Amino acid sequence: MKTYHGSRRETRGRGASVTITGRRLTLDEFLTLPEEKPALEYADGEVTQKVSPMGHHGTLQFLLACRLDRPGASRALTETRTTYAGRSYVPDVIAYTWDRIPEDEHGEIANVITVPPDVAVEIRSPGQSVRDQIERCRWYVANGVRVSVFVDPIRRVVQLFRADGDSGPLAGDDVVDLGDVIAGCSFTVRELFAALRAR
Repeated sequence: MKTYHGSRRETRGRGASVTITGRRLTLDEFLTLPEEKPALEYADGEVTQKVSPMGHHGTLQFLLACRLDRPGASRALTETRTTYAGRSYVPDVIAYTWDRIPEDEHGEIANVITVPPDVAVEIRSPGQSVRDQIERCRWYVANGVRVSVFVDPIRRVVQLFRADGDSGPLAGDDVVDLGDVIAGCSFTVRELFAALRAR
């Protein structure tokens, strides 16, 4: 087991996050830790490790990234670290509108991302707390994300979070409409979860 500024301790049941350090860290201390897979995340002094994605999670992540990546309108990224407002998270999918894509001095996508995305997606894995995922989605919106999407493949529902309120849970033929952020981006919950069929 690795030790990062304290003893590593696990605080999980199946699928929940793992607490990595035995003492609270500063954000700067956290950012010196080596990257791991699954990714480490930081909030309020505590370092946790993401859950390894499983089949449903990976399928939905890929599909949502494809839907959110619209040339001329938006750029989507998967499993990308974002560090802002004192926390460092790795959302399952993020998207930036075309005029806000973070760039480096060479005109390429920035390697270190420190501005909130326009869209942040979290996909629930088995064992993860719905309450914790929803709290994270609300944190995103409170700190500059225009719309946060919580996808729950276990209950087959989607919830949307915006500064002016929440929508959902949405199910079946309910429409997941992100057109206020990414022009033309909408789909039904049924269409989203249909991607889970093997053929």
